Amino acid sequence: MRMILFVVFFSIGAAALGGSVLYTDLLRHYQNKRVLKEAAKSLRKLESLNADYDGLVNQLEKDPNLVMKRIAPVVVGADRNEPNTAYPRVTAEQLAAAREALTKDTEDDFNRPAVPEWLARCREPRKRSTLFAGGACLIVVSLLFFGPPKAPPDAEDG
Repeated sequence: MRMILFVVFFSIGAAALGGSVLYTDLLRHYQNKRVLKEAAKSLRKLESLNADYDGLVNQLEKDPNLVMKRIAPVVVGADRNEPNTAYPRVTAEQLAAAREALTKDTEDDFNRPAVPEWLARCREPRKRSTLFAGGACLIVVSLLFFGPPKAPPDAEDG
């Protein structure tokens, strides 16, 4: 039982002590982690756009008349005359709803805090000092009260 209490008290004390001392490093770690995640997300978007553009360029190389068939009517605003194809008309409200749905995910990412809440509570130096003192006290208590028992005095000494 002593060993279990020693491990529990010492672990909690070491975690509190380490957290208070390494606060700035932990803060920087979580901020870098968020920046890395955002960069990876941007990279995936760019790779997707590159794949789309490469596909379009390949189609244009294979069929030079594609510009006249598909792209020019869109740019000029001319009606398409392909048989057996439906071209729906989009209203401004539908476009606004689609834009809102697409930007909602990115807004949620920016509104989410960069660091966990348990780390954000340690921003104040007073709280970090309290955490440091509490961790140090837990380590001292675990060493004094739950450390190895003292050896009994020998009967020959007395």
